[in-house]
Amino acid sequence: MCNSAQTLTNHSMVFVVDDENVIASTLELILTSQGLDARYFANPLDALKVAGSASPDLLFTDVVMPQMNGIELAVQIKQLCPDYKILLSSGQMETTMLREDASSRGHHFEILAKHVQPKHLFETIQRLFDANSKRLHAAL
Repeated sequence: MCNSAQTLTNHSMVFVVDDENVIASTLELILTSQGLDARYFANPLDALKVAGSASPDLLFTDVVMPQMNGIELAVQIKQLCPDYKILLSSGQMETTMLREDASSRGHHFEILAKHVQPKHLFETIQRLFDANSKRLHAAL
C-alpha cells in the first residue's frame, strides 16, 4: 500500500535503517520524541519487506551496510511507491561513488553526514515534506 503525497505531521511514519543497532535505535528515539512514528531496522532487507505493507512516509537510511547498501534500498523502496521520501546518511567516503551511480540512473537522494544534529535532521525532514507539498500544489 502506497501513501499518496504527504505532508509532515506528528503521525508521519519514518523507517530508520542502519546496521549499527545503537545508531538506529537512537535515531528512532529522537524521532519519536518529536512525535513522529519511527521504527528502526538493523537489516535493510527487513525494512524492504515491511515497507510494502506499512507505508512509511520517509526512509532515513545509512548508505554503507553489509546486506544491501542504502541507495539500493532507497531505489527499491521508491519502486514500491514513488511518493516515499528518502534521506540518506553516511560517514564513509565510498558513498560519493554510490550516489553518483544512482544519480546516473535517474535517482536523486539527499544525504546527511552521519551523526547529524537532531535540529538539522528535523529541518531537513521538514524541507523534504515541504518541497513535496509545493510540487503537489503546483500540479493542482
